Amino acid sequence: MDLSEFLLAWRTTALPDREVIDALVHPAHAGPSPALAVRLARWAGTYYWSDEPEGRHLVLTRPARRPRREAWALHGILFVATLLTTTFVGAVFHGTLPYDPDPLALFRGTYPMPPDALRAWAAGLAFSVPLLAILLCHEMGHYLAARRYGLDTSPPYFLPVPFLPYGIGTLGAFIRLRTMLSDRRQLLDVGVAGPIAGLVMTLPVLWLGLRLSQPLAGHGDATGLLLGIGPETVALGDSLLTWLLRRAQYGATPGVLLHPVAFAGWLGGIVTMLNLLPIAQLDGGHILYAALPRWHRRVALGFWVLIVALGSLWRGWLLWGALVLALSRGRLGHPPVLDAHRPLPRSRRALAWAALVLFLLTFAPVPFKI
Repeated sequence: MDLSEFLLAWRTTALPDREVIDALVHPAHAGPSPALAVRLARWAGTYYWSDEPEGRHLVLTRPARRPRREAWALHGILFVATLLTTTFVGAVFHGTLPYDPDPLALFRGTYPMPPDALRAWAAGLAFSVPLLAILLCHEMGHYLAARRYGLDTSPPYFLPVPFLPYGIGTLGAFIRLRTMLSDRRQLLDVGVAGPIAGLVMTLPVLWLGLRLSQPLAGHGDATGLLLGIGPETVALGDSLLTWLLRRAQYGATPGVLLHPVAFAGWLGGIVTMLNLLPIAQLDGGHILYAALPRWHRRVALGFWVLIVALGSLWRGWLLWGALVLALSRGRLGHPPVLDAHRPLPRSRRALAWAALVLFLLTFAPVPFKI
């Protein structure tokens, strides 16, 4: 479709998955005019407007080739495997399956499986279903935002792991963006969609889980959020979000023994916090680069040093810092977008501030007090 009669100038960039057209619209049609609106309604791709100093731009994309055929069977197998491993862990938290500190007990055949193992295992669905719902919502937020812009992206990959002491049966989930993003607006929208979608699921799960939990006068020296794992009780760290919800339901009660549903909701908050750290290519790194590209490297380095310092309070921070460094190949900066100079709309700046508030609400300096 030819739009040249409505444009003053345009530039076309060919990418493997799509063509990106940056077009300066003639002032007479920048409303847009009825004639341009009719043409855009028939555009075989996606588009959005960008108000820039020299005038109003249209950013148009159209597919350069057919979408690749995804290996949906692999994604389904990984999801089912993760459902099985997290359900097993949930049953241990629920007390229907025994806790065994030996991580290889299942493989060695020494795990003390109860007579009605299937029913005991199924009790863990109270943990696995809400947890996977949170992870799925988080990743589908990214996926749908990317598809909204016609970006080549994979469906979510879930990562199952066998039961380990203090493990949760999964390392989470991720999607793969297999293309360069056009500008900082796209980067922010894709980056922030996951944490927001995950929070939408986390809040009701956490609220319901706390209602199902058991208030306690305390458990020895441990207070706050408490998780029973076999004969042991683990104290979990509060974020501002969990503290507010706990106080709303239980007032000044010293301790709350968490139901598996509540633990799934608590993990949803931790997943949101970790992903919103403004480092490298975490969701927070995407958002920071989209909002303040010149500050990204310095802020990312500062936050990486901060989480390493927090490792003196919880060793998991050291593991997370090393993992982020390994996945980013030692570079805490962010890869460029196609046009880093296109201004970020005011509405997206508000989204960036909302992401900062969400990070502060879910931040827990010491997630596990072990």
